[in-house]
Amino acid sequence: MTLKEVYQEGKKTLTEAELESPAFDAISLFHKVFGMDRQALAIHGAADAGEVRLERYRALIRERAAGRPLQYILGSWPFMDLELEVGEGVLIPREETELLVYTGARRLAQAFPCMAGGKGLRAADLCAGTGAVALGLAGLLPQASVAALELEEEAFVYLQRNCRRMGRRVQPLRCDICRPSTAEQFGGLHGILSNPPYIRSAELPVLQREVRREPQSALDGGTDGLHFYRCIAALWVPRLVRGGVCAVETGEDQGRAVAALFEQSGLREVRVEKDFNGLDRVVSGIR
Repeated sequence: MTLKEVYQEGKKTLTEAELESPAFDAISLFHKVFGMDRQALAIHGAADAGEVRLERYRALIRERAAGRPLQYILGSWPFMDLELEVGEGVLIPREETELLVYTGARRLAQAFPCMAGGKGLRAADLCAGTGAVALGLAGLLPQASVAALELEEEAFVYLQRNCRRMGRRVQPLRCDICRPSTAEQFGGLHGILSNPPYIRSAELPVLQREVRREPQSALDGGTDGLHFYRCIAALWVPRLVRGGVCAVETGEDQGRAVAALFEQSGLREVRVEKDFNGLDRVVSGIR
């Protein structure tokens, strides 16, 4: 088979599997196996694919058609200027989470203008997963010291790998952010950022097939989806210095509820930011 025929076969299989973006998925897997993007395929499409790589590509297509997330098959996924390792057991970084990082960095720069580049600034990323938020923040504020806290063992493996690979000032720590003894180890924080689990428990069984393949512990926010926000408001907001910033990602219908929790915890100038789809996505405030 030619390279073009192989790609077309893969796209057809994924289309029949009723995936949301069969062409994108097919070319992404094609690039992983053959090292070619669309432009290269257009130029070299008549070349023979070769049996070994053909079978490898078909195997990956079958995995994707069966519902395994594309990101897990590829083994990495972009976030801001990063390429993060991902796989089963860790939440896949999403583009909308970049708003959390930019919001946190902006409000920190406004709150502490004397700390240019984050010099002397201490921040924590709660429920860190791959480390996307912590590493993204460290990229925007390269002189800041960022702690990345993650409880789940499988996710922590990816957090450690990504922190080592990126070489930024991020310290991975395995701990439970909802334990008072954990929060008590931290004081004098200038910033707290978090993309915690926020899906209501009853909604988990009806999530998209691919999302259900991600770890439930990274999705389940309790009965009303607000469990982790209550932990952050009660245990972590008090760890902020005066003028410190707390910013979190929320579900699209949770902005007002989380804002109310933050105001009750003593945060001021609480704001709800909308994502590129016009949905509530980030809540932030100043202590």
